[in-house]
Amino acid sequence: MKRCPTCNRTYTDLSLNFCLEDGTPLTTDAPSGPDPNATLRYPSPRDTAEPPPTEIYRPAPSTPTPRSATAPTPPPPPPQWSPTPTQPPRKKSNAIWWILGGFAALLVIGVGLVVMLIALASLGSNSNSNNLNANTNRNANVTVNANIPNSNASVTPAGPLTDDFSEKKWNVGVSQFGRMWYENDEYHMSSKEQTFIVIYAPSDDYSTENATVKVTARIVDGAVPSNGFGLMVHCGWSRAKRLDDYALLIYPSAEPEYEIVMHKDGTQSSLVSRTKSDAILSGTSPNQLEIRIRGSELSFYANGKFLTRITDSENYRRGRAGFYTSDVTNVAFDNLEIDR
Repeated sequence: MKRCPTCNRTYTDLSLNFCLEDGTPLTTDAPSGPDPNATLRYPSPRDTAEPPPTEIYRPAPSTPTPRSATAPTPPPPPPQWSPTPTQPPRKKSNAIWWILGGFAALLVIGVGLVVMLIALASLGSNSNSNNLNANTNRNANVTVNANIPNSNASVTPAGPLTDDFSEKKWNVGVSQFGRMWYENDEYHMSSKEQTFIVIYAPSDDYSTENATVKVTARIVDGAVPSNGFGLMVHCGWSRAKRLDDYALLIYPSAEPEYEIVMHKDGTQSSLVSRTKSDAILSGTSPNQLEIRIRGSELSFYANGKFLTRITDSENYRRGRAGFYTSDVTNVAFDNLEIDR
């Protein structure tokens, strides 16, 4: 019999050499003495063809080493680190501000010179030009009095103005777009075929700001102009020297019509499309056209009867009176009145 000296477990299998529980080498117990009555058994012969039994090895648990009463010396603390002191920053020089200030001053001076040159060129263009040509969305051309300032720059004169065209103040002559002339104390206009012409008043005395503007217009001979004829207000030039204005145009056919158009930077657009009205007299009968302006509101009349009303969305406000006609029809204007 074998015994584990650690756990005192006994084993009858003499082939075991180690304890199955803790792996301690087994010891053999000395027999107390032979038992004469015991039956002796001989082990069976060993089969050399089989491999020997596998022995399980479990190493003995290591015995912990008792701690010393003296505490171990702690490792030395790491060396302290501090950043290397830096030099104080250099004080920036004021020279950069002087340089920037010099550039700014040169820029202001340059802009002023450019503005002055543009103004001088504009004045020279106004004084040397005789006609203004502009294309519209109806593929028409236009001739206008040259000495017209920007419509928002004119000054409104005080008091009413009346022009019966007994004095020749407006431009006359023949151009590639039409003809303008005085006859029988009326101002006549005739355009080329499939075109229209515009004439602006000769001075700021004809300003239409907050005014009631009236004129009598009639067909002298010919058919009704295809693009109409009529009275214009707030006439002036855009910065590109093109037409800016509003116009009341009439078509005195068998079924008379009117139209409200606007020119913006030379382009014509219809604000109120052609509309039939019994206020307009047909044929060669004279029609008194009237535009009443109060701030940004423009009201249109024919022979004292109200036609329509629009808002000055482009804020033209100022500008002069003017006349408009199209095609080769001879149209006459008379008795222009501007009441402020």
